[in-house]
Amino acid sequence: MTAWRKVARAGAILVSSDRPCLPRTAPFRDAVKDRPTLALLKRVVLVLWSAELWLRRALSRGWRRRFWDLRGECRACGCCCVEPSIHVDPVTWHLPLVRWLLCRWQYQVNGLEYQRQEGRTHDLIFRCSHYDPVSKHCDSYASRPSMCRDYPRVLLGQAWPELFETCGYRVLARKPEVLRAGIEATSLSPEAKAKLRRKLRLDS
Repeated sequence: MTAWRKVARAGAILVSSDRPCLPRTAPFRDAVKDRPTLALLKRVVLVLWSAELWLRRALSRGWRRRFWDLRGECRACGCCCVEPSIHVDPVTWHLPLVRWLLCRWQYQVNGLEYQRQEGRTHDLIFRCSHYDPVSKHCDSYASRPSMCRDYPRVLLGQAWPELFETCGYRVLARKPEVLRAGIEATSLSPEAKAKLRRKLRLDS
């Protein structure tokens, strides 16, 4: 059997949405710190990703990215590390082999084990071997992948970004003056106005 046939056969496990990207019989690496060669590879990938991200954001300034602003700082609550997810494009989602290759890369390079997938949002859910749920620390934080470095800023491209309740960051409207003026012009009670401002993320 050729190498490509082996890959195609392994990729067939993704045809059914309830089956994993990787065989469950494969041993999972628990709390394995990055080796020097792997850390170097991740550094190279990080440089390429950073350049691509900067170029993409410079050329594409959508209204959603201008509408939301991010405030606060990380409290190290660990919620975003428990089940990290990757949102995939339609091509990756509908091609099992491509999904398998993506999951294999995440497993071998970033130590992420596939858990499940969300069909409604086209998200792949993983478990991270570098995260310790007891101490809430990452044993390879310096070489963490791009999906960890860009969170939660990556959510600002969504229509209504949602953060974890314990997250130290908060999402606010970037230009709230017009909405604030409209709320103040209504006949609502002060309590109702304050509640509406909070729901619309207008209070800093």
